[in-house]
Amino acid sequence: MAIESLYDKDGSLEPLAGKTVAVLGYGSQGHAHAQNLRDSGVNVITAEREGTANYTLAQEHGFTPTTAAEAVKAADVIVVTLPDELQPTVYAEAIEANLAEGKTLIFTHGFNIHFKTITPPDNINVVMVAPKGPGHTVRSEYEKGGGVPCLMAIHQDATGNARDIALAYAIAIGGGKGGTLQTSFKDECETDLFGEQVVLCGGLCELIKGGFDTLVDAGYPPELAYFETCHEVKLIVDLIVRGGLKYMRYSISNTAEFGDYYTGPKLIDDSVKARMKEALDRIQNGEFAKTFREDYDNDFKWFRDQRQLNAEHGVETIGKELRAMMPWLDPVEVD
Repeated sequence: MAIESLYDKDGSLEPLAGKTVAVLGYGSQGHAHAQNLRDSGVNVITAEREGTANYTLAQEHGFTPTTAAEAVKAADVIVVTLPDELQPTVYAEAIEANLAEGKTLIFTHGFNIHFKTITPPDNINVVMVAPKGPGHTVRSEYEKGGGVPCLMAIHQDATGNARDIALAYAIAIGGGKGGTLQTSFKDECETDLFGEQVVLCGGLCELIKGGFDTLVDAGYPPELAYFETCHEVKLIVDLIVRGGLKYMRYSISNTAEFGDYYTGPKLIDDSVKARMKEALDRIQNGEFAKTFREDYDNDFKWFRDQRQLNAEHGVETIGKELRAMMPWLDPVEVD
């Protein structure tokens, strides 16, 4: 069943008129939401830890950050853009006690509500507005006069107009131009986790590393392996984003398209799809969320070990050297 898309014409900013919106966290999503809200005429305040780079960034952008507790007290609408692993602690320490009846709590991802690591009181609105793009894109598209598509969901409607508030918020950050699709916390959360783990991050990164290792192990220069298994991924993805698989295949050579049909199904076969289903099962039954929380409680030891291990992979080391030779890419390296 098709999901209805909502645009500027389907709502207005009126439900936010006279209200104060607090954006908790000035990171990837928070900085974009706060600036877009302000530019849309919404009264917005920000919360960030003093002494952090994001605190300084908020000041540079003309905000005067306060504590999460103070922001929640002062606001009618509270937007949680903090990392998933930090949200339960911040909720317990700074948000929960300062939630008055009739306030609206907005999440940008369904994780903590869906997996019940946060359980808000019944007398407030709980909604989600989740842009389908990184914060820098949410901001840059807004500045161009457009917007990134958003997902919107209503978990609790205590005031009777939670949907109107959520849509107004989506419009204020640009979702009314990109299109806002109505969904549920469950569907957004589970499909988002699945996409990240199986295709966009987990699947793609392992495919890149596996392809790179196969070529290098067969005696090919790592520089060639990098170009063929990593560098050119963006070229293909850009074609897919613009016109789907059909346009990508239209744009490549007949040899490449033939190889696509000939080899692709031999790699991503029924056994891989069965493991994809297992990954989805782990997401749906809460196993992934439980494992994530347990490792966070253990100082993210496994997570940090994996980050270091992957940073040392050959595709990363040779890639750093090659990107330094291509200034037109505006290469970025992180510690």
